[in-house]
This record gives sequence, structure tokens and C-alpha cells, in this order.
Amino acid sequence: MKILLMVVTLMVFASSTSLAKIQSEVVEYRQGDAVLEGYLAYDDSFKGLRPGVLVVHDWTGVGPYVKARTKQLASLGYIAFAPDIYGKGIHPTDPKEAAKTAGIYKNDRILMRLRANAGLTVLRNYPQVDQGRIAAIGYCFGGTTVLELARSGANIAAVVSFHGNLDTPLPEDARNIRGKVLVLHGGEDPFVPPTEVSAFENEMRNAGVDWQLVTYGGAVHSFTNPDSGDDKTKGAAYNRQADKRSFEAMKAFFQEVFAE
Repeated sequence: MKILLMVVTLMVFASSTSLAKIQSEVVEYRQGDAVLEGYLAYDDSFKGLRPGVLVVHDWTGVGPYVKARTKQLASLGYIAFAPDIYGKGIHPTDPKEAAKTAGIYKNDRILMRLRANAGLTVLRNYPQVDQGRIAAIGYCFGGTTVLELARSGANIAAVVSFHGNLDTPLPEDARNIRGKVLVLHGGEDPFVPPTEVSAFENEMRNAGVDWQLVTYGGAVHSFTNPDSGDDKTKGAAYNRQADKRSFEAMKAFFQEVFAE
């Protein structure tokens, strides 16, 4: 009888697990007069409050790559939201167009912060998000954006930058950072030179931030994105090992931060 009961219990558990799946939806919202279109994902098998993670897109906007990453975060039990920094319908399709669009926000860090904070508000207002456990991650352009979000004084527990630029025209704003900072950096990234890394380290030290910087040897820019190809001489290339290691570093970081 005990064995039969155990088998039935396992069957019920397996059945309920198979019914659980990642839910996703497009969310339209605004920042000022700008109409934005983000992407929300969560695992419907998790009940009650859970941590929320903002997942900021690279220079191509809210497209397949950041949506896949958002679902990946959702599969770990987080409510994940990819905010739209560029605006509804703006999805650059070639490097020249992407650089031009990203440049608008890199040259206007206040606007970048406003767009990131607008996305944070959407995530924060989701009913099942634990208000005390919210973090932000970003890839390339998104990595730069989440660091600016932290410098804006946003009330979040942590930020993680994957191969993002580390410079800022407002280094004194690091004193506003309220959460912990993790930077995951390609050791051979030609777009983030050692001088920029050094300046960032000094910025964090001077502001008394709880920060970490992990450097992956042999990795260049965009090392988490398979679409970047494998030609390191172009300055951006996928590195499977660095991709895996950096994601595990993020997971360990979140376990620490959210446990607190």
C-alpha cells in the first residue's frame, strides 16, 4: 500500500510538473511621451511572491536574444521583464543602425536611466514580485544600462553587467548605488579597454560600493551571444565557456543577494 501510494504521488507530481510552462506576454507602457514595448516571462508552476529580474537588451533592442534570456531567467523561478529602452517598433537590423540607435542613449545617460527606471516600475508593479528582491541584468548595451540604473539610485538589490561598457560621464553618481554590483567582463574585449576597467574600479572603490569584477581570459565583446560568431579578430565573438561560467556566476550572486 505504501509503495502504491508513493507511485501515485510521483505520478501526480510528474503530471503537475508537465503542465507547468513558461508564460510570456508583450507589455506596452510609457516613459513620458514615448510608447515602449517590453517582454515579460514567468513560470506558472511557482506560486506566491518571488524575486524579479529586469533583463535589459543589447543594441538590437527587444528581440529574440533578450527574449530567450528572459525566458531562461523565468525558468529559474524569477519573474523576468525585458524593458524597452529604444521605443515600440525600434529594432535595429544591422550594426551601423544599432550603433546609431544605442548612441542616442549612450550620449544621454539621463534618458537611458529614465527608460530603465520606467521598465523597473513595470516589473515592480507585477503582483507576484517580491519588492525586497529585485535585480537587473544586461547584455552589452544592456550591461551599460543596468550600471546607469544603479547609479541613478534605483532601489534594487543587485545589478549584473555582461560584457557591457563600464564608462560613465557621471562617475560621482556611484555614491547613489544601493545594491551590489557584479561585472562579467571579457579579458580581451577591445571595446572596453583596461583604462576603462581601471576607471570603473576606482569609481566603485571611491563610492564604497559592494562590487565584484570577473574577467574571462580569451573572451572578447558579446561573449554570451552565439549570433556573434566565433571570429575573435572582429572584437565580438561567442565564447561557450565564458557564457556558461558567467551565467553560473550570476546565479550564485543572486543566491547570495536574495538570501539576504
